[in-house]
Amino acid sequence: MRIGLILTEALGGLRRNISMVISVVLVTFVSLTFVGAAILMQAQIGTMRGYWTDRAQVVVSMCSPLSEPTNACVGGAADQDQVAAVKATLEGDALARLISNVRFENKDEAYANIVAQLGEDKASLFTADQMSESFYVTLKDPTQSQVLVEAFSGKVGVEQVKDQLQYLEPLFSALTVATYIAVGIAALMLIAAILLIGTTIRLSAYARRKEIGIMRLVGASNRFIQTPFVLEGVFAAFLGSVLASAAVVAGVHFGVEGYLRGRVPFITTWVSMQDAAYVVPVLIGIGVLLAALSAGFAIRRWLRT
Repeated sequence: MRIGLILTEALGGLRRNISMVISVVLVTFVSLTFVGAAILMQAQIGTMRGYWTDRAQVVVSMCSPLSEPTNACVGGAADQDQVAAVKATLEGDALARLISNVRFENKDEAYANIVAQLGEDKASLFTADQMSESFYVTLKDPTQSQVLVEAFSGKVGVEQVKDQLQYLEPLFSALTVATYIAVGIAALMLIAAILLIGTTIRLSAYARRKEIGIMRLVGASNRFIQTPFVLEGVFAAFLGSVLASAAVVAGVHFGVEGYLRGRVPFITTWVSMQDAAYVVPVLIGIGVLLAALSAGFAIRRWLRT
């Protein structure tokens, strides 16, 4: 097979259908950009979930003088016997297999945290005696937090049991929905790119139908005839894939590292340039593979007609 002749035919086809080639490049670029964004968003969700899961705690808050009178807080603030009972349960054999660490926060420490969060002016509305004492429990397996919630909910002297990881679930859910939307848009755009590549190849083949007829007469194989058309589709998709890869890398560099990392301090783990580098070969591989399959199918079907 003469490679030089095949490349010449492919380049000639690209020049004759330059407007269609540009359309293929743009559609591939947009669709693969959404694919890359979806991959990075899912990686971001996994990174955040792993980071916060390791650090999330179950907070057992004891009743304070400000607690609403309920069955658990019927006597007002928890007394030392009730605090000791909760501590004994946490240190007991029944929960020892689940718990990694327990930290007790007294009223003075709780008031100091309020001052640090609200400032002295707003914190002056409260006193240390009005604060709630709390146990901060770190679990070996954070997915077992419901065991502690059930063990202490309704216990006398315990106002509430909070799983800190639950506060982040709405954020994870929103990011997951955004990922699904990006995947859906990417799928639609990829379908459009596949159809456009097939149409471009059929138009290119129709424009060169006389040349193809001559090649058949002189005994050229189907592979020799088909290869230039496949290369046209692959080349256009490759350009779109490269542009999409550049957009993803630029988005991580300027959008994540240059903007979000410094302006969203409560998220300490972000996708990095290394993650973007992993996505690049995936995007190029998807673009080239789909283009080769679409172009090959289109030209084989046209030659059989």
